[in-house]
Amino acid sequence: MMTERQVIQEILNSEAVLYSFENVDEDSKEYTLLLQRQDKDVRPIEELNDEIKKYFESANFQYKEELNPEGEGDIRLVIKRV
Repeated sequence: MMTERQVIQEILNSEAVLYSFENVDEDSKEYTLLLQRQDKDVRPIEELNDEIKKYFESANFQYKEELNPEGEGDIRLVIKRV
């Protein structure tokens, strides 16, 4: 069985986005990630977010996004396994 972190990495790798874990709470299984499109990715952020959201929700994660957060990155996610 895959860990939450492995599921997260598999989903994000399939979407070909750059990502980093900003905060990891293994006890509550809540993760905050910062996503960034790769240089040649021309998808609008909203479209990319919708695609990623579908995958996480089908993998039983609660999903809360912030588009264009202050600082670096295109999307900040707070996800938690339910």
